[in-house]
Amino acid sequence: MNPLTLKITAEHDGRTIKSMLEHELCMSNSHISRLKRRQDGVLLNGKRAYVTQRVRSGDELAAQISDAPNTLRLEAVQMPLKIAYEDEWMLVVDKPAGITVHPERSGEGGSVENALTAYLKEGEYCHTVSRLDRGTSGLMAVAKCGYMHERLRRILHTPDFVKVYTAVAEGVVPKSGTVTLPLDRCPGEHNRMCASEGGKSAETRFERLEVFRVEGVTMSLVRLLPVTGRMHQIRVHMSAIEHPLLGDRLYGKASHNIDHAALHSSHLQIKHPLTGERIDIDSPLPQEIALLMNM
Repeated sequence: MNPLTLKITAEHDGRTIKSMLEHELCMSNSHISRLKRRQDGVLLNGKRAYVTQRVRSGDELAAQISDAPNTLRLEAVQMPLKIAYEDEWMLVVDKPAGITVHPERSGEGGSVENALTAYLKEGEYCHTVSRLDRGTSGLMAVAKCGYMHERLRRILHTPDFVKVYTAVAEGVVPKSGTVTLPLDRCPGEHNRMCASEGGKSAETRFERLEVFRVEGVTMSLVRLLPVTGRMHQIRVHMSAIEHPLLGDRLYGKASHNIDHAALHSSHLQIKHPLTGERIDIDSPLPQEIALLMNM
């Protein structure tokens, strides 16, 4: 992975390298601290530099953004992956339902991260940005280095990083609306969330796309925009308004028509932190959800 380079102009003259890294390249103090320990971490005009040095107009500053060569890698597991977008710094995976994002045991197993470890080139590492539950399918962003992960995490849930989901919910969902119930972990249940006045703020916007019937039971196809990113947010909010997602055993009830919550990450829009490019990707409904609408 190539280092980031910056040509010093008259307006930057006299500033310290640390200031340039923080404000012009948006690096965190922890990342800068790691760079200082690398031989090729920070270069000024091709020579190793201290972050306390001051830059002059016409200088060229270079900073390494790849992970350190001794960074530990997960177990590599060869699995088919659908890559919806990729460049030098990041990629977008179209994940099927039924696969976890993280290994179930440290460094072991057949997760998305294990598969990406096998897929990525030497010097590239898997840093998941927008995670999905095991039963949720669709688009998720992955950075290839810690620096890019940090840049992407900073814009999550802003207009520069928009995630849209499509789901099948029980009953006739209102035409549109917003759920703003705060969420917290249910007392005594580590993996279950619930609406709680003392919880963290959460907001989900929804729009009904279609009403149909599955074996005589009324269902709604819904587009959902989570403005915040709390654990299980969409599933809890839809259950709270009495329209749980079809097949959601945790917040609704099981269904013999689908073995997981009918939730799909269908659209991802990102303003690339380094290039400014607008990444705009759609993912069609997976077969197990699309078939429900034809029953």
